[in-house]
Amino acid sequence: MSSLAQAPLMAPPIDYAAIAPLLIVLAAACISVLVEAFLPRHQRWPAQVTLSVVAVGAAGLALGLYAGGTPDGITTLADALAVDRPTLFLWGTLLALGLGGILLIADRSVEPGGAFIASAASRAAVGAGGGGGTGGGRLDLPEDRSYGTPGLAPTMQTEVFPFTLFALGGMMAFVAANDLLTMFVALEVLSLPLYLMCGLARRRRLLSQEAAVKYFLLGAFASAFFLYGLALIYGYAGSVRFTDIATAAAGSARSDALLLGGLALLVVGLMFKGSVAPFHTWTPDVYQGAPTPVTAFMAACTKVAAFGAILRVLHVAFGDTRWEWRGVLWAIAIVSMVIGAVLGLTQTDMKRMIAYSSIAHAGFLLLGAISITEQGVSSTLFYLLAYGFTTLAVFAVISLVRNADGEATHLSQWAGLGKRSPVVAGVMTFLLLALAGIPLTSGFTAKFAVFSAALSDGMAPLVVIALVASAVAAFFYVRVIVLMYFSEPAVDGPTVTVPGAFTTAAITLGVLITLLLGIVPTLALDWAGGGGFVG
Repeated sequence: MSSLAQAPLMAPPIDYAAIAPLLIVLAAACISVLVEAFLPRHQRWPAQVTLSVVAVGAAGLALGLYAGGTPDGITTLADALAVDRPTLFLWGTLLALGLGGILLIADRSVEPGGAFIASAASRAAVGAGGGGGTGGGRLDLPEDRSYGTPGLAPTMQTEVFPFTLFALGGMMAFVAANDLLTMFVALEVLSLPLYLMCGLARRRRLLSQEAAVKYFLLGAFASAFFLYGLALIYGYAGSVRFTDIATAAAGSARSDALLLGGLALLVVGLMFKGSVAPFHTWTPDVYQGAPTPVTAFMAACTKVAAFGAILRVLHVAFGDTRWEWRGVLWAIAIVSMVIGAVLGLTQTDMKRMIAYSSIAHAGFLLLGAISITEQGVSSTLFYLLAYGFTTLAVFAVISLVRNADGEATHLSQWAGLGKRSPVVAGVMTFLLLALAGIPLTSGFTAKFAVFSAALSDGMAPLVVIALVASAVAAFFYVRVIVLMYFSEPAVDGPTVTVPGAFTTAAITLGVLITLLLGIVPTLALDWAGGGGFVG
C-alpha cells in the first residue's frame, strides 16, 4: 500500500503534432460558443463564419504538415487515439467536406437570412401554410421570429456554427478512436449537435422538428445498443482496446457468446450511423425534414465517419474472427443495396430519393469494408471521398430550385428544368450520373475499386448482386434527367435562385472533385492505400 502511495503519477505521452487537427477543431468549437455568448447578435454571423472557415483551414494545414513527413502510425493519449494513414485520409476528407458544409450553412443568399430560424423556440404556424406532413409547416410571418422586426433583414440562427464544429470534431475523434469507450464518447459528441441542427429549419418547421425528434429517439436507441455491445465485449476480453479484443478473440478459451453478441450490438449502432439497411428507417425522414445545408453536411460527413469507424472496428478488433461475422454482413449489405435501389424507385421527393440512394451506396461501401485486405481499406476510403463530394454538391443544387414556399423538392416541380436553367440542370445531370457510376466520374472509379476488392477477396456473388442493384438504382437517377430535359416546364413552376458566393464555391468544389477523381484518381487511390491500421 505504501509503495503504491509513493509511486509517482505519470502523465501519458501526447503527440500534439499528430492530433493537432482534432485539437484545432474542438478548440474552435469552444471559442465559437463564447462568440455566441458575448458578441452582439448582428456581429455573430461574420465572426462565426470567419472562425469556422479559419479553423477548418488551420486544421487542414496542420494535417498537411504532419502527413507530409510520411509518419508511421502511432497511438497517443494513453492509446485512446490511433493516428495512422487511414486516419489521416479520413481527417482530410472530413475537413474538406466540413468546409463545403460550412459554406452551405453560412449562405444567406439562396434563402433570405439563411436556411435556419433565428430562434429555435419559434413555433410553427399550423393554421397558415399547412401543418405537418410532407408539404406543410410553412411559417406565418407574425409567429416566425426569424423574420425579425418589419422592415429589417431576416436574422439567422448562428448557434449552428458551434454545433457544426463540435459535430466535425466528434467525427474526427470517432474515426481515430482506438478503443470502444473513446469511440462511444466521440459518437455522442458527433450525434447530439446533429439532432439539434435537424430541427432548426426556417421553413416547414413541423417537418423539421419531426425529423429532429425521430433522429434523436432512434439515435438514442442505437447508442444504447452500442453501449450494451461494449459492455458484453468488455466482459469477454477484459478490455475495450481494439488490440486487446483481437488478442482475446484469437487465443481465448472462453465461450464466444459474449464476443459475438457484443459484436452484433456494436454493428447495430455503427450501421445506424452509416444509414445501412435495415437500420436505415430514420434516413428518409431526416434527410427530407432537416435544413438542406444540414442534410448535405450530414449525408457527406456522417457517412465518412461511420464507415471509417466500421473499418477500424472490423479490421483491428475483429479481423481474426471474420469467418464468424462475414455471413451476417453479407446479408446486411444485400438488404441495404436492395432496399435502397427498389424503394428509391418509388420516391417522388428529391431529398427522399437521395436518402434511399445513400442507403444503396452504404451497401456498396460494405463490400469494401468486409474485405479484410489492404485493397478493401483503400477502395472504401476512396469511395467515401468520392461519394461525399458528389452528395454535398447534389444537395447544394437541390436548394436552388425554389417556389413561394421554399425549396421545390417534388419531382414534378423539376420538369423542364433544362429549359428554365440549363446550367443548373447540366450540373445536376453530371452529379446524378456520378451517383449512378457512369465512366469519367468519381462514382465509376469508386465502384470499380470496391467491386475489385470484393472480387479479389472471394465475394463474387455479392458483386453480382451489387451490379444488379446499381443498374436498378441508375433508373431513378435517369428518371430525373429525363424529367429535366424531356418534359415541358409548368407555367407556374419553380424558379432557380442564383446562388451566392458560398453556395457557388461548394457546388464548384463538389463538381471539380467528382470530375478529377473520375479522370485522374491515382493520387487519391495511392494516398488511401498508403498504409494500414495500427492498434
